[in-house]
Amino acid sequence: MDFKGKIKAVLDGHGGVLEDLSRKDLTLHAIEHKEAMVAECGALATWTPPDSTGRSPKDTMIVRRDGGASANIDWDAPNNIPLDPETFEMLWQDALEVLSAKQRVYVTHRVIGADPAYALPVTTVTDRALTAAFTVNMFRDVPADIARSIYAEKGFTLFALPYDKIRSEKYKGRLRDVDGRPSDMAIVMDFDNRVGLVYGSAYCGSCKKLMFTVMNYMLPDDGILPLHCSANEGSEGDCALLLGLSGTGKTTLSADPRRALLGDDEHGWNDTGVANFENGCYAKLINLRRDKEPEIWEATFRKADPTEHGAIIENCMIYPNGRFDVDDDRLTPNSRVSYPLTSLSNIKADPVSGHPRTILFLAADANGVLPPVARLDRPQAMLWFLMGYTSKLAGTETGITTPRSTFSRFFGAPFMPRHPDHYAELLGKKMAEHGTDVYLVNTGWSGGPYGVGQRMDINLTRAIVDAALSGKLADVDYEEDPLFHLAIPKSCPGVPPELLSPRNTWPDGKAFDERARALAADFAQHFDKAYGNKGLDEAIVRACPGK
Repeated sequence: MDFKGKIKAVLDGHGGVLEDLSRKDLTLHAIEHKEAMVAECGALATWTPPDSTGRSPKDTMIVRRDGGASANIDWDAPNNIPLDPETFEMLWQDALEVLSAKQRVYVTHRVIGADPAYALPVTTVTDRALTAAFTVNMFRDVPADIARSIYAEKGFTLFALPYDKIRSEKYKGRLRDVDGRPSDMAIVMDFDNRVGLVYGSAYCGSCKKLMFTVMNYMLPDDGILPLHCSANEGSEGDCALLLGLSGTGKTTLSADPRRALLGDDEHGWNDTGVANFENGCYAKLINLRRDKEPEIWEATFRKADPTEHGAIIENCMIYPNGRFDVDDDRLTPNSRVSYPLTSLSNIKADPVSGHPRTILFLAADANGVLPPVARLDRPQAMLWFLMGYTSKLAGTETGITTPRSTFSRFFGAPFMPRHPDHYAELLGKKMAEHGTDVYLVNTGWSGGPYGVGQRMDINLTRAIVDAALSGKLADVDYEEDPLFHLAIPKSCPGVPPELLSPRNTWPDGKAFDERARALAADFAQHFDKAYGNKGLDEAIVRACPGK
């Protein structure tokens, strides 16, 4: 099927196509057609159906064919769910019929990527003004020199029908079964035809994450490493990357008044340096505090005219006076806000930088056995990149009574569809080429596990980050931890030396040893299960704790 040709034919014959409206006009359309209401602060507020308050991983699929892009996909990974081409053609055709009956169709032309050398043109077609406004927030303006992009002629089409549900029984056995009926939503990527479909998912993040998964698939073929990370730049132009899963402090630590922010979520690293993918931020709102996250708070709740505000607030509890309660999670703990980067004060206007001098891997170890900071050599960095470790805490999910080890490769497993060595080898190659230092920073617990020890003081963590980014950790003496194979500094400016060795902070050394061995066993077990048959470099295998 000619997917792009089919959608073009529908648009050509449709009398209500609205193309590249301004953010102001899209805002007015969203208000007029009751897609959103205006909050007291002036931001747009919207609420999605209960099944669309977050991503739906079980309904997120990749078209699988013989040969082509499918050869690059790690089909053993649980997040890479295959969909046969025939079913995708059926979905696309059904979606086109739904689109043709709409009164209004919104089309936006944007790009993913701030570096014009590999900016990916993306055309979004949707029946919702709010979805179009979201793409204006999150995707970038088309640069004047887009013709020099390696993807200039390989643009991607995103087709989004967020509120139209799949109803036909003909998908039984083709889509996920839900209580005896086929699922009524599908989020599908077809890498070969460069098209994506969001059908029935009103969560704005479905559009964002689909497109960034596309970038994470495409870039390695051209020697560009995609990274799920935040990035900032010092006054001397020194670039730093911070990678970490939710709850590790990535957003907090990257927001440094002395360093300009490039972005907080997705970046690419090519032969000239680092560039942000995005035009905006998509931040969690639950339990947001003005004193801890002043930039996010101001971007979200500053008072402005709705046509100038720019923020889209999704699934946050609101009162009749138009004010939000960010602590109320009855709708969802995943309330979100989308806003353009220009809503922040300390940003780099052109979010590109040189090669990163320093990379930080953040782990909130609730076991309390990882050191506050450790230096990683090249194989170790590749290993910890593969593992993407942090802890889930007791009480965060039903049935979790003690900290549980969590591994999400590359700190963003659902969005990294290729074989793991495609990403890990690129990291190792770029580290070697550009002399990048990599450190593991534990933002979790010290002196005992969660419930016994204490969370690392944010001021001490900031001192560690400062020392790493300034190069002050490059010349200190280190000692090796024999179990985790980590190089632990004997000193760090601003940090008491006795805190640097985690065993010293525990009142019971034997209890520490037992807990450390248990965590190392978690690493070894996960590594064997996920990568035991992947033929990884032996140096990476030896770097694994417990090996």
